Amino acid sequence: MHFISEDLDDYAVAHSSPEPELLARLTRETYQKMVQPRMLSGHYQGRILSLISKLKTPKNILEIGTYTGYSALCLAEGLQQDGILHTIDVNEELVDFQRKYFDASGYGSQIKQHLGSALDIIPQLEGNFDLVFIDADKPNYPAYFDLIINRLNPGALLLSDNVLWSGKVVEPLNPKDTSTKALLEYNKMLAEEASLETVLLTIRDGLTLSRKKS
Repeated sequence: MHFISEDLDDYAVAHSSPEPELLARLTRETYQKMVQPRMLSGHYQGRILSLISKLKTPKNILEIGTYTGYSALCLAEGLQQDGILHTIDVNEELVDFQRKYFDASGYGSQIKQHLGSALDIIPQLEGNFDLVFIDADKPNYPAYFDLIINRLNPGALLLSDNVLWSGKVVEPLNPKDTSTKALLEYNKMLAEEASLETVLLTIRDGLTLSRKKS
């Protein structure tokens, strides 16, 4: 979803850092083989994730929603040398695809894949997190928030994707639209959470940046 003109969007991409070759290959294979390739973070948003991670230099990252592994690789670019990125997805068919690119990246030993429901897996993970990226099934965003809010280290960053949901968050709500309903609740939770500083960025389909107060 683009909320600015295509020409302006193209200009922004052209004047941002180039996409690494490995990620370009991942993008091509995703578009060749996957049913919903637009779920990919992509070049522009990927460079944003990479830069935020590099600015934070996290030791522990949690990603909820792996898909083909693009965003995980972008976030891994900022990991400390002994850092770990936990990434969770429910799609068993994507595990080998993800691992191929993880291992080719040089971050393979630092990326731990988890297969199954994030609601079940997150409570089993040890420790707290310096950076969390949520980009999974929208109806569970509020539940993910409840699971991770007290596991953010002071100064930790929480990134939340698709929070504008193609503009549906400002349209009359269809009672059967569980995804939009959940995102409206989630966005309100972020905005009202006293322990967070939050800015909703109108990047692509909406990306919220939140920081856990010290």
